[in-house]
Amino acid sequence: MRKYELMTIFPLDEDKYKSGLEETKKVLAQFGTEIVSEEPYGDRDLTYTVKKQNKGKFLLLNINANPAKIVEMDTQFKLIDNLLKFLFVRVEE
Repeated sequence: MRKYELMTIFPLDEDKYKSGLEETKKVLAQFGTEIVSEEPYGDRDLTYTVKKQNKGKFLLLNINANPAKIVEMDTQFKLIDNLLKFLFVRVEE
């Protein structure tokens, strides 16, 4: 298991945010990923329009994940409608 930061951007609508976060956590659990912490970054303007949205709700998840499963999780995250953008960053120890 390696440490990663997962930056996620969800729509501002509270229902879509909760739905997207729930689906994201479900995918993480499906691949045996441990969520260490969640840090909300609040609502921010997006640099460019994503899925017809100009603003998003940012959330940083610190996770422990199997490096071999990152590509598979990436594919699953692309299928989540209420997840505008995401980025995995490996944390150096």
